[in-house]
Amino acid sequence: MSTILDTIVAHKRKEIASRRELRPVKLLESSLYFNAQPLSLRQYLTRANSSGLIAEFKRKSPSKGWINRYAPVERTTLGYMQAGAAALSVLTDAEFFGGQNEDLTTARRFNFCPILRKDFVVDEYQVLEAKSIGADAVLLIAAVLAPAEIDRLGRLARSLGLEVLLEVHDAEELARSANADAVSLIGVNNRNLHDFSLSLDTSLALAEAIPAEFVKVSESGISSAQAIGQLRAAGYRGFLLGEAFMRHARPERACAALVQELVALPKTTVPA
Repeated sequence: MSTILDTIVAHKRKEIASRRELRPVKLLESSLYFNAQPLSLRQYLTRANSSGLIAEFKRKSPSKGWINRYAPVERTTLGYMQAGAAALSVLTDAEFFGGQNEDLTTARRFNFCPILRKDFVVDEYQVLEAKSIGADAVLLIAAVLAPAEIDRLGRLARSLGLEVLLEVHDAEELARSANADAVSLIGVNNRNLHDFSLSLDTSLALAEAIPAEFVKVSESGISSAQAIGQLRAAGYRGFLLGEAFMRHARPERACAALVQELVALPKTTVPA
């Protein structure tokens, strides 16, 4: 059955061909950020007293349309970091999420925490592009990539100093895609790709199946400190929240309020 992912990926492949002509690899390699040392998303999520929050800058989505069309990148992302987010995620897809590469570069200029480039990576060019715009980590989605592609793209990312967050939706994707030579973190997306429903049970059901060498990240559908506490108890160290913040007029204030609620939670011991 065709999904929105199929549509997005088909469009992305055409987009990459155009971008490669406009900005060839040699131009990417001349970027200010290309030879910079990236920050470790893994370390920032697992260090002592980390909130584990990966706060996302996301203007719209295919399922919800515009969420927050006019939020300023600088104020929002800097506010996220100042509120206590461990890391940032920035959508750079224009057609379906209203993002652009410049959003991530702007966030990079004003923040000193790791930044995940959130996009639909299907080509080596996008990994090089991620490094050139100031990303510290890239997302690979198991639902659209074969194991060999994950290995190839992940190894390229690692050779550039970038970390890889592999997104899975179910046990089958996890079993065929988890590759410690190419991936540092595994994210479980709680959104059903067919009907867009959300359930934290997806993360909870897969927690024990994720090998210990990967940092566990739960994505989508998280909106409360209590939910994060439940996920922490299951071994998750990262919690990616986008819409829960972006639907507010001041997303950074929503992030700050959640961080304060997290401080009040009982401490939970999770695997290192």
